Amino acid sequence: MGIDVVRTRDAAKLEPLDIVVDVGGVYSPEKHRYDHHQRGFSEVFGYGGFDKIKLSSAGLVYKHFGKEIIAKRLGEGVSVDDERVEVLWLQLYSEMIESVDGIDNGVNISSAPLAYTQRTDLSSRVKRLNPNWNEPTSDAIYDEKFFQASKITGEEFLSQLDYFAFAWLPARDVVKVALEKRHEVDASGQIVVFNQSCPWKDHLFTLESTFPASTPQILYILYPESDAPGSKWRIQCVPQSSDSFVNRKSLPEPWCGMRDEKLSEVSGIKGGTFVHASGFTGGNETFEGTLEMARKALKA
Repeated sequence: MGIDVVRTRDAAKLEPLDIVVDVGGVYSPEKHRYDHHQRGFSEVFGYGGFDKIKLSSAGLVYKHFGKEIIAKRLGEGVSVDDERVEVLWLQLYSEMIESVDGIDNGVNISSAPLAYTQRTDLSSRVKRLNPNWNEPTSDAIYDEKFFQASKITGEEFLSQLDYFAFAWLPARDVVKVALEKRHEVDASGQIVVFNQSCPWKDHLFTLESTFPASTPQILYILYPESDAPGSKWRIQCVPQSSDSFVNRKSLPEPWCGMRDEKLSEVSGIKGGTFVHASGFTGGNETFEGTLEMARKALKA
């Protein structure tokens, strides 16, 4: 569908337009005006607990149109009221749009000094499209750069949406079934087995939050390295949160950095393949060997 795009701050030129984004000094969904620069603007996403970051124009557009876009992407006949749409709408805001809002509004990602610099985010990629200070500029050049940025942003948005819709979301049922069967794996209920690798972290934390408060935390995940017959198996520690590098309980320190025969000797478990130096993951030739690793790690 072709649309005409006008890039201007001229109020007279903005007035007849169907939708105005990021300029104009007005936030009015009824009039399709979505600016966030005006004094007194304080709109937040307001759903799913996302109420700390003031919205940028990206967040405003997503808040009002995101569900329609997601429903259309899921396929013909999918309604904005579909439960999947709500889940994806919140997930994509968390994983992509909130950071754009925070960066655009000058919100630091942390109150403490960062351990390292991260400049591969979408906002940084778009910013680098601007002409360099020592290059010539013109309205035509800025228009060209704008459309390049629009293309990159659109591709990134749809790429993330497709991942969450067609890979991440279907994994929820896999995780749910595995959690229900965890006591069949080990009486502790702290070891979960997946028969195939899948995106499990977000779903595990969401589903685990519905358990009674007295339920022991899940500590280890087991899964095959591939779908091929006779595949080796992996063990992975559950982190403290889905974006944390700190484990609830790491694999035993004497195993860390060990491989093959040396690992089997140190652990007392045949078929060892490796344990990462940080102790967050490891492997064995067989499921039985990996399960023994998990059980020994529980007692360590």
